[in-house]
Amino acid sequence: MIRFLQSDNRLTKAIFGVVIGAAIITMVITLVPGIYEGFAGAPQGAYATVREPGVIGRLFGSSETIQSTEVANLAGNLAQRQGYPAQFAQFLQPQAQQILLAGAIEKQEAHRLGLVATDDDVRYDLQHGQLGQLFFPNGQYIGDDKYRQFVTQQIGFASTQEFEDKLRDELTQRKLVAFITANANVSDNAVREEVRQQGMKIKFDYAAITADDVAKAINPIDSELQSFFQKNQARYANAIPEQRKITYIPVDAGSLPGGRPQVTDADLQAYYNAHKADYHVDEQVKVRHILISAPKGADAKTDAEAKAKAQGLLDQIRKGADFAALAKANSQDPGSKDAGGELGYVKRNHQMVPAFEAAAMALKAGQTSDLVRTDFGYHIIQAEARDEAHDKPLSEVAAEIRPILEQQKAAGALQSFASQLASEAAKEGLDKAAAAHNLHATTTDYVPTGGPVSGLPDATQMLQGAFGQKKGDAPRVAPAGPGQMVVYTTDDIHPAHAPTFAEWKGHVLDDYKAEQVPGLLQARLTKLATRAQELHDLRKAAAEQNVPVKSSDLVGRDANVPDVGQMNGPASAAFDLPKGGITGGLSVENGSAGVILQVLDKQEPSPEDIAKTYATRRAELIERKRAEIFGVYMGTLLDRYKAKGAIRIYQQPKQPGLPLGS
Repeated sequence: MIRFLQSDNRLTKAIFGVVIGAAIITMVITLVPGIYEGFAGAPQGAYATVREPGVIGRLFGSSETIQSTEVANLAGNLAQRQGYPAQFAQFLQPQAQQILLAGAIEKQEAHRLGLVATDDDVRYDLQHGQLGQLFFPNGQYIGDDKYRQFVTQQIGFASTQEFEDKLRDELTQRKLVAFITANANVSDNAVREEVRQQGMKIKFDYAAITADDVAKAINPIDSELQSFFQKNQARYANAIPEQRKITYIPVDAGSLPGGRPQVTDADLQAYYNAHKADYHVDEQVKVRHILISAPKGADAKTDAEAKAKAQGLLDQIRKGADFAALAKANSQDPGSKDAGGELGYVKRNHQMVPAFEAAAMALKAGQTSDLVRTDFGYHIIQAEARDEAHDKPLSEVAAEIRPILEQQKAAGALQSFASQLASEAAKEGLDKAAAAHNLHATTTDYVPTGGPVSGLPDATQMLQGAFGQKKGDAPRVAPAGPGQMVVYTTDDIHPAHAPTFAEWKGHVLDDYKAEQVPGLLQARLTKLATRAQELHDLRKAAAEQNVPVKSSDLVGRDANVPDVGQMNGPASAAFDLPKGGITGGLSVENGSAGVILQVLDKQEPSPEDIAKTYATRRAELIERKRAEIFGVYMGTLLDRYKAKGAIRIYQQPKQPGLPLGS
């Protein structure tokens, strides 16, 4: 071997170079942290990157980058879908991260397996998928402009390209799922058992015990409550929040020395001159049209037939036929035909296809165009009205401008006066400053940060400022609602503190009961269930313990029974019992109550019922099986990608604390 390597042979040297080179690359990859991600560090704004596992994939394969903004946006969408306030989105970021990582891995695997959706797949789905009727009503394309408008304004994508890229990713994921789960199946017995279980109905007696019932029976003596209060001193350390006494002077436009400022003609002219562009009207034509469809690329016969039909309609219009009626009966533009072809105003803004826009803008009011050919077919355009480009005169818009200026002037004068009043109050005190202007200073009782403060439309900003002041700080100014300001100062502060037992006794009693109720409720349920099972009779046991019993109708798993709730929740345990069977204590209504059920009757679905729902249940079970198979597959993939270092996370956000009090 040594002699072979020492020989003067070009092939030998080439082989030796490859071997040494491969060894060096392997050493570098193995020993240098972060080499997989290149030498530039984390991509700008990236949360993570996902590559195909293995050395070759890391060196030469493509990677998927997940941006931090994608994580934040998805978390926000998840919060919105689940009905959570926007501030809860931060708690859904880990879920969003996992979803996006899984999506990136799916895309990598689809590429590896050759399952990537093609442009033809995207086009087919746009026409025949869920949005097909929107983009191709009656098989006719709505046109590039309407397509772009729908995608950007209705769905919220930045561009049609972004939308189509997302659709391609979704179709790719569907292909991967279909490939991995192609052999998913369920047995006939499994389907029949599912149908039997889902179609079963039961009738039952039930005894309900509520948390309120239990709480009524809890009557501690004062010594017990005092002991609880002492034991939970930390809970009550700041039970009484910080409060502040505030003195304030409300001022509005009526308080202004000299009254409301007046708007002059010069003011109107100056505003008009500065905002002239706001009152410019572009050249525009109000049009309606009739479209006879003949898509670009149609054969000569189809094109000729469409043109002939359009010419026939145009001839009728020239002879005085009703344009709107002809449009309703003949136009093949689904977006306008029912409105008699109405399209509204057209401008020179490239919102219409060039040929249509040019023809429309050339018309005078009342004129009808010749046939206009576009990629969609033949159009007949009629101008209903026309506005030439012009600036609206001041006389026409003065009534719009005046209230704007009145509000601006009043707001500026009010701000200046409030600031002047605050300066005077800093020297003389609020009472004297108010009296000097025939105003009145009001002092609140001690109020918490949330108020309320009587006499002010909106005290929010005053309270925020007051709780940031020190006692005796110089007066400040804050808005207090539309057209109103307030000058205020903090007179005194009561810091947050623990109440005495006497002050807080009612709250202590509520807390004591809240702590006792869950255990006592469960104990009562257990006692009743045990006795009912001993007697094989819920009604007798309930009568002994003075608990009322009710009976249900014959219900299925989709029913909602008063005091019991949804039958597909904890109460579903009753469906597994024989006739006469008694459940244990079941917690319902988020733990605010508990029930015990005894099955009185049980009705299974008939063979006819089973036959009716067999196909639907089978499809549901197969989908469930597919989800299980794909879930296992993705779990295995995720473990493999992690083990092979194919996932690189650049930032791990800190888990935020709970938004207490929100």
